[in-house]
Amino acid sequence: MISIRHCYFWAVGLLLSGLTLSGCDSSATAPSDTASSNTVPDAVSSEAAPAESTEPLAQTPTPQAVTLVESLEHPWGLTWLPDGTLLVTERPGRLRIIRDGVLEPTPVSGLPDVFSRGQGGLMDVSVHPQFAENQWVYFTYADGTGSANRTQVARAQFDGSALSNWQVIFEVNRTKEGTQHFGSRLAWMPDGTLLVSIGDGGNPPITLDGELIRHQAQNLSSHLGSLVRLNDDGSVPDDNPFVDTPGADPTIWSYGHRNIQGLALDSLTGQVWATEHGSRGGDELNRIDKSENYGWPLVTHSREYSGGEISSERSRPGMVDPLIVWTPAIAPSGLTVYRGDRVPQWQGDLFAGGLVSQSIQQIRLDDSGAVLGQTPINIGQRVREVAQGPDGFIYVLTDESNGRLIRLEPG
Repeated sequence: MISIRHCYFWAVGLLLSGLTLSGCDSSATAPSDTASSNTVPDAVSSEAAPAESTEPLAQTPTPQAVTLVESLEHPWGLTWLPDGTLLVTERPGRLRIIRDGVLEPTPVSGLPDVFSRGQGGLMDVSVHPQFAENQWVYFTYADGTGSANRTQVARAQFDGSALSNWQVIFEVNRTKEGTQHFGSRLAWMPDGTLLVSIGDGGNPPITLDGELIRHQAQNLSSHLGSLVRLNDDGSVPDDNPFVDTPGADPTIWSYGHRNIQGLALDSLTGQVWATEHGSRGGDELNRIDKSENYGWPLVTHSREYSGGEISSERSRPGMVDPLIVWTPAIAPSGLTVYRGDRVPQWQGDLFAGGLVSQSIQQIRLDDSGAVLGQTPINIGQRVREVAQGPDGFIYVLTDESNGRLIRLEPG
């Protein structure tokens, strides 16, 4: 598909010269995305096609952030059981239970050790669509050592108190060094297959096969810098787009990604949306379609953390352009499409979390999926995850040593 430029949003405000955006999956000199961060100002301007409105949204009603639970250590992902119990991962390697609004003091047993350094650790969690019948819970996490690590996907059965029957169903086919860019978001497709985001491996000077590792995002034989699609047991779906492409890995769904950490399915339309980290700006919102190339690092609005250009190209035929580009960075993590019944005015809006911005961008789309506008919702802590709960409210995890579970409620 030939890509079409949609809409670019530039947050007003200046970053200090030479600032390293640790929340944007950081440079080699600051490898952890847990460092302190700067807040992006609320004022937003844009460069947009003439037919598109870029005015901030009229918030009716204005969301209010209500803290429900504290004392979570760098929470990363969350998922609901059929009875409303909430499972939350903590990046150091723990799974916590929140039952009836109360955080249980003892972590869930049955998890293996994970590689918990820098951006690595225990990351996303998601229950199987038929959990009530099979009790499967799915996890992403970093495995290995500082010199050889990778993202893995595993599943285990949960009986309400402990995990058993741990099975690794997928692992990235190349190991890497360092502690950056594991991707790791999960999203179930309507047909019961599972999308998994895989990061590009890290920032310079990390290399693989004699070149900067980020170029693996253009290598169809490598999982790095891609979305992969799996059956629920980890096998390859027969209709994946590169199954019959010589030399390509058959699990790949889309490629040319830097580090997707916001991934959401619109339950009404079936459309997949993703937000991904740029490098020193250039964060993106993308509409995901199978087999497409999203350009990284050949086409990008990002810049090197050292200050130079990564590429002189912002668009190229045959590569998909982002719908929004955020510069300065918001460091996007967590994404949901609102399809609840609590706030009809939010219907179909995207809610995209930001680590550096410490906010959520509420993004309004038209019926074709074009961006109409966006407005920040201040949270005041690094937003790691955003998800719609079964009760129709939006829930938020903040990535702090004393992380919070927050519910957005109409004001």
